[in-house]
Amino acid sequence: MEKKSVFDQKTYRYWYKSMLLMRRFEEKAGQLYIQQKIRGFCHLYIGQEAIAAGAETAIRKEDRIITAYRDHALPIAHGVEAKYIMAELFAKATGCSKGKGGSMHMFSKEHNFFGGHGIVGGQIPLGAGIAFADKYNGNDRVTLCYMGDGAVRQGAFHETLNMAMLWKLPVLFIIENNGYAMGTSVERTSTVHELYKMGLSYAIPSFAVDGMSCEAVHQAIAAATDQARKGNGPALLEMKTYRYRGHSMSDPASYRSKEEVEAHKKQDPIELVLATLKKNKWITDKEIEAEEASVKAEVEASVRFADESPYPDPSELYKDVYSQADYPYILD
Repeated sequence: MEKKSVFDQKTYRYWYKSMLLMRRFEEKAGQLYIQQKIRGFCHLYIGQEAIAAGAETAIRKEDRIITAYRDHALPIAHGVEAKYIMAELFAKATGCSKGKGGSMHMFSKEHNFFGGHGIVGGQIPLGAGIAFADKYNGNDRVTLCYMGDGAVRQGAFHETLNMAMLWKLPVLFIIENNGYAMGTSVERTSTVHELYKMGLSYAIPSFAVDGMSCEAVHQAIAAATDQARKGNGPALLEMKTYRYRGHSMSDPASYRSKEEVEAHKKQDPIELVLATLKKNKWITDKEIEAEEASVKAEVEASVRFADESPYPDPSELYKDVYSQADYPYILD
């Protein structure tokens, strides 16, 4: 007898549309970068969408998210409209960071999205700090602190893990292990290749998760957040995933073969979810076409919004950077 999925049609439909929007948005961002509509650095999330989508069905909207500089898809998954992310990529005043942050510094206080941080590992102690504030205030919110595999080589990672477990902070440390820290493979940076084991030395519950599977991501994060809300402290989850593009738009990814990339694409998270939808007859070809058209229209609308939006006024230069009370001379 064939085993039935533990997730319903609504969940799979959500995962499909959410990942499709992230994928098409990032593909469009890549095109616009080549056209020089987007400047500076640009790190795409293509291939890693199951982590963002699977997490969203396991957490609450009031839970906090903080991440590194591969940060376009996570806020979209957490409810920020794509047009505000695109406007930020265009450095426009209507962007989620008022056009001042660009690709690597996305923020949305309204959606509990705390960045977007360009310093490798810089977000890790900040994530623990946010969780500390929630514990201090006595609520049951949980912070999801994302990082790349390269960030675990930073001293701040280890210092933060120690404090988080000591103080039983409600934070999930999520390593998006896509195999490469820029162009350097995990195998070349450490003798510890199973990164989740780093949490065990601090007595943190730590697990490896299939980051290409929405189901596996959801189940791991649901279990970890449940423990955190009960006051049992942090967890460390190593999401084993893969990015199809280079580290950034300036990276040709010549350090890996086409065969390697194609092999990973056989486990494409969007195709896996779509296969389940088709197998259960939860979606028709006509509905798939409609979803594609809807997502395409949303992405194109985000580009028009960004294109038509104004750049920040020069008077905005020092706003949100320094406090006028502390540094009055800056605004003279």
